[in-house]
Amino acid sequence: TTAQQEPKNPPLETTAQKVSYGMGLVMGERMTNDLPDLQMEQFLQGIKHGHTGDDETMRLSRDEIREALIAYQQEMQQKQQQELDEMARKNQEAGEAFLAENAQREGVQTTDSGLQYEIIEEGDGQSPTAEDEVRVHYTGELLSGEVFDSSRERGQPVTFGLNQVIPGWTEGLQLMSEGARYKLYIPADLAYGAGGNQAIGPNETLIFDVELLAVNPDDE
Repeated sequence: TTAQQEPKNPPLETTAQKVSYGMGLVMGERMTNDLPDLQMEQFLQGIKHGHTGDDETMRLSRDEIREALIAYQQEMQQKQQQELDEMARKNQEAGEAFLAENAQREGVQTTDSGLQYEIIEEGDGQSPTAEDEVRVHYTGELLSGEVFDSSRERGQPVTFGLNQVIPGWTEGLQLMSEGARYKLYIPADLAYGAGGNQAIGPNETLIFDVELLAVNPDDE
């Protein structure tokens, strides 16, 4: 009879074996995301040589390694910037097309700045100035319909100074009076511009459904 073949992947029995495998797995997953063109053979060589601590086995000097890492980082930053620039261009074009079509809808009004608004419900209270504080409920959406922020979902209205928010809000809220509910269609240059903000991409046109609950609520 032939001798029984050993399993290709023998079981991991000791804690050291399991930890070593786990660390390798985590590092491999991270490298797949951070370095998609990773050369596995050279990567494993680097780990082996680094683990032995013997500089004589190193295929590159530490200065060469440092230069390569800096060059790669610069290359990745350039690539990322190109991707952001392309996204900004597409978002700008989509926003302009949307606003041009939206301006033709009945009930939508456009200000000199390019802000568009639609009155859902008129109010009968005080209107704020740019120096006032306001309490509002709002829902913010991207053109895709994705909700990126909502005080209504949190169940808690928000209070802030009108001079502390994006220009589209500062202008739009001054058109409203207490008790009003408007839809604001805010071009990118009146929102977060080319820089974007967290869930908001570069040059995104934003849509806000806003209720003005109170002006200077702390004075009440």
